[in-house]
Amino acid sequence: MSGGYDLNLFASPPDCNFVCSVCHGVLKRPMRLPCSHIFCKKCILQWLARQNTCPCCRKEVKRRKMVQVNKLRKTIGRLQVKCKNAAAGCLVTCPLAHRKGHQNSCPFELMDCPNEGCTARVLRGVLDEHRQHCRQGGQQRCPLGCGASLAASESDQHNCYRELRDAWIQRHQRNQHLLLSLLRRVRRVHRTTNFIRRQLAQLGNFMEDDSLLLSARVQENEVAPEAEMWDGQGQGVL
Repeated sequence: MSGGYDLNLFASPPDCNFVCSVCHGVLKRPMRLPCSHIFCKKCILQWLARQNTCPCCRKEVKRRKMVQVNKLRKTIGRLQVKCKNAAAGCLVTCPLAHRKGHQNSCPFELMDCPNEGCTARVLRGVLDEHRQHCRQGGQQRCPLGCGASLAASESDQHNCYRELRDAWIQRHQRNQHLLLSLLRRVRRVHRTTNFIRRQLAQLGNFMEDDSLLLSARVQENEVAPEAEMWDGQGQGVL
């Protein structure tokens, strides 16, 4: 894809010094190389990704020595350009730097109909007229941006503050319900944890008692042979 501006965008042919040698468009975000040649930033970065030389003179390029040419960028920003909707009938020309601002208000810009269910795209200049006749009685988004869907008969009585307040109350109630549900689950987990802790304590006590009993039996088994041996020796003496 080209890194520069299309030449056909301009109201009159731009100076050849403003043209990028790589994409042959008008320089966008111009970058000067150490050899003084200037290219679009996107174009030269794509070029250097393949080979580390200047596209014009083939001298080696060190990226850290490339600089943005802000003065040239501002000069190009003052060039007069045509509206992108010129083919649709817009005759406005404006500085390149202001082009997007014009597009946001150009009456020849194609707009999606905001009415729910309508897929038509109409010129901004006739959008209001289209909305009045489009799917009469259908719903459309609140033009003030509160997000409510309104029927044509509801537009006059609509109050954004009331809609937002009611939406906030509903969300607050839903959050409270979720919080109470979470607290109930936490209490249930707490009770289960305490029950498991008690069971483990009882198991530990049982194992300790069992260990003591086993140890006592081992000691009895060790003492019994010794007693028998001493009894045997006593009888021999007698």
